[in-house]
Amino acid sequence: MPTRTNNNGLQTAVIGFEQQIWAAADILRGNMDAAEYKHVVLGLIFLKYISDKFDERYRELEADNDDVEDKDAYAEVNVFFVPPSARWNVISDAARKEEIGAIIDDAMRAIEKENGKLKDILPKTFARPELDKRRLGNVVDLFTNIQMIEHGKDKDILGHTYQYCLAKFAEQEGKRAGEFYTPSCIVRTLVEVLQPFKGRVYDPCCGSAGMFVQSADFVKSHSGNINNIAIYGQESNPTTRKMALMNLGIRNVYADLGKYNADTFHNDLHPTLKADFILANPMFNQSDWNDGSLNDDPRWKYGLPPAGNANFAWIQHMIHHLSPNGKIGLVLANGSLSSQSGGEGEIRRKIIEDDLIEGVIAMPTQLFYATQIPASLWFINRNKKQKGKTLFIDARKMGTMVTRKNREMTADDIAKIATAFEAFINGTLEDVKGFCAAVTTEEIAKQDYILTPGRYVGIEEQKGDSEPFEEKMTRLTGELSTMFKKSHELEDEIRKRLKRIGYEI
Repeated sequence: MPTRTNNNGLQTAVIGFEQQIWAAADILRGNMDAAEYKHVVLGLIFLKYISDKFDERYRELEADNDDVEDKDAYAEVNVFFVPPSARWNVISDAARKEEIGAIIDDAMRAIEKENGKLKDILPKTFARPELDKRRLGNVVDLFTNIQMIEHGKDKDILGHTYQYCLAKFAEQEGKRAGEFYTPSCIVRTLVEVLQPFKGRVYDPCCGSAGMFVQSADFVKSHSGNINNIAIYGQESNPTTRKMALMNLGIRNVYADLGKYNADTFHNDLHPTLKADFILANPMFNQSDWNDGSLNDDPRWKYGLPPAGNANFAWIQHMIHHLSPNGKIGLVLANGSLSSQSGGEGEIRRKIIEDDLIEGVIAMPTQLFYATQIPASLWFINRNKKQKGKTLFIDARKMGTMVTRKNREMTADDIAKIATAFEAFINGTLEDVKGFCAAVTTEEIAKQDYILTPGRYVGIEEQKGDSEPFEEKMTRLTGELSTMFKKSHELEDEIRKRLKRIGYEI
């Protein structure tokens, strides 16, 4: 492995694998709950990121004989200014000291003070007694000896590491993971179908900002300009909001998440926004979202959603925020495809009759860490190219099991779905039994406006059987005869055993 020598004379390993960084950070866990040490690990990754970027800019200024302490020289290239007391060499020198936690907390405060964008965002809980300072020092040493190379394929290594660690924490936290994490394969599917190259991108329940990160990555990977999209979001959980801002900061992506955390239904932080793309994974079947104060809200164009389930409140909130040519991609529990309770069937009918539903994808099970509830992706478009038609895709058989409990969609799976959507939009799609079908609104009406893809795509055609009929029947009857014989033998054995204990059949 190649090495470099840092300012302290240490041999610095060049690491390009998120897994190795996770393994190093996992030293911190000890007896801590995943939900607690998540913020410690992510905070350290972010601190190392801004330190590395600061050091890189510092060396550039030094080489040009410019003022290395000029804050504007960092701001002009979107680099956070790190004050002397918060620089990584100060932290690394204190790795073996009992007060390492307090030194990191002070560094976080100093960085926030010098960078308004980070005010009240960074974690400052490293000094708490529950955090083993010896373990913390070990992790600081490991981070000191990791040089995050910033070129070629590893340009976004810390960004990828942050996302990787989020996924690992989601896996560990299980049901609680839904608050902050949407599986990346689901996000990639939404992004690949919507293709948010240019315009305003919005997520009204943004979690840790996975939708925004994937959108930015999509633009970059297709040689687009990230400055062509403007990002808006909102998150009700204050801790999750901080994670989102760090996640975006580590990718050097600016987003307007409002000035504070807030409930989207009761305090819409972007009331006048008309977005070109909306991507969201709202809480499934959210109950008690409306205490009655929202009954007359203008967002409910298609009907008041039931107080016991917010699925159609989220849909209508997003439609309300769409521009004239805007598109939505969102994740919903499968119940929303067919529910008739609480007026949901009527709301769904009106949305369909308004010709807004462009496509529905039934997703495989076991994609989520937080729930086993089956889910679908909805795609809504204010200005559909294929008027009066909706694409249905049944992707339930797709994906690969990556653990005993969880499945992931592969890159080929996502590409197959995106290609089908593109063909549908261009009018060249050929229906494939068991996978996809372009369906008219009239046909949907005949199905009582139920949007379950399986109703429309049919059953996959079985592959032809090359075995001649006579040979097949001879083989099958032979197998059946053997099974009958075995069955009789088992019956005789059971009779014998029952007779031994005084029972005769």
